[in-house]
Amino acid sequence: MVFSSCISHPLVSLKISHFEQPSNLRHNVKPDQRFTSALKSRTTEHFGQRAGIGSGILGEWSFARGTRLVIRQKVSTFVHCRKSFEVQASWLTTSQIASSVFTLGTAAVLPFYTLMVFAPKAELTKKSMESSIPYVVLGLMYAYLLYLSWTPDTLRLMFASKYWLPELSGMAKMFSSEMTLASAWIHLLAVDLFAARQVFHDGLQNQVETRHSVSLCLLFCPIGIVTHVVTKALTRSAGNNTHRMH
Repeated sequence: MVFSSCISHPLVSLKISHFEQPSNLRHNVKPDQRFTSALKSRTTEHFGQRAGIGSGILGEWSFARGTRLVIRQKVSTFVHCRKSFEVQASWLTTSQIASSVFTLGTAAVLPFYTLMVFAPKAELTKKSMESSIPYVVLGLMYAYLLYLSWTPDTLRLMFASKYWLPELSGMAKMFSSEMTLASAWIHLLAVDLFAARQVFHDGLQNQVETRHSVSLCLLFCPIGIVTHVVTKALTRSAGNNTHRMH
């Protein structure tokens, strides 16, 4: 009866056993503090009872050793800082991707412009400009940046008017993102290089000087196309006048 009553007796309050009393507990717990007020949750096990005190203290009780308190360190602040660091690292990674692809795309097209300007009649230049590899590479870069920059509001910003037409205010807001701006730059590089190749091939077929037009296509593509049309017209006119004189 005595044995069963000891097991079924509820653990209302915990007292430090006289047989085992930690020495460092005297410095951490005030003498007049009652442990019953700090008890938040308790779990009971026969022949070895444990009581959860708060979120950092664990109490253990047994017939042989009495009661012990185990203090555990809280780690909630560390977890919060870790999450904040992960968010910041993710943001930096996105910005670095946009910057890296921007630089890589710009450097990738420069050799083709160099060949067309400084060696327009070389076999290497002709073979390089017949290849579709640079456009495939730029297309993949653009698709990747477009995927990263795409948001649920992208279409709404692109077609902001009631007639489903682009508006300048919506486009300006969309291009405020570095990722979107980098994707637009890759888009321009691909289109400009394609236009420069067309100018280059047309100049070879019609014996027209294209180096100045190709150079303008790199940064001012519409102006480069216009200068090629003007140059081609002037060349034909000069050729016709020379033919008439002979």
